Amino acid sequence: MTATEGLLVPPGHGRVVQTPAQRVTFKVTGAHSRTASAFEVEVPPGFDVGAHVHARSEELFYVLEGELDVLAFEPLVRTPDNWQRWESGSGSRVVRATPGTVIVVPPGCPHAFANPTDTPAKMFFQASPPPDHERYFEELLEILRSGGPPDHEAIEALRARYDIEQLTPLRHAP
Repeated sequence: MTATEGLLVPPGHGRVVQTPAQRVTFKVTGAHSRTASAFEVEVPPGFDVGAHVHARSEELFYVLEGELDVLAFEPLVRTPDNWQRWESGSGSRVVRATPGTVIVVPPGCPHAFANPTDTPAKMFFQASPPPDHERYFEELLEILRSGGPPDHEAIEALRARYDIEQLTPLRHAP
């Protein structure tokens, strides 16, 4: 790609990283953009990324298929086990996001998503700045590749390297 050419990624194309817990298709990486990485993420039933926060990263989620429970606010109390019951000082609560829902998460804002349904969900996900999140996905999916219970210590160390403060645990019920 040169400065006079853009990037076109046809449907079904992009590098795929997959485990029993998640499938991520890289659409735009730091090699293509100075401002953001973009991914198509398939979220299986029972997957919960866990509430977390980034000090410097900004994210955007767009639900394409299925339904996800989503959170994007600072709660009155950050309970360490279940973000689904959190509530903000203004009364915001977790929302069931359906296709067409957009969630924008500024730096410093706790956020999470989970698929509580029995049907896979799919979302478009953009993270800025690149390439941190693409590297994070590669390393996280390598940890999850075992298919067994997640290695929470390895995930915690990984997240610390990539500007992710984990507030509640990542969970995957296959």
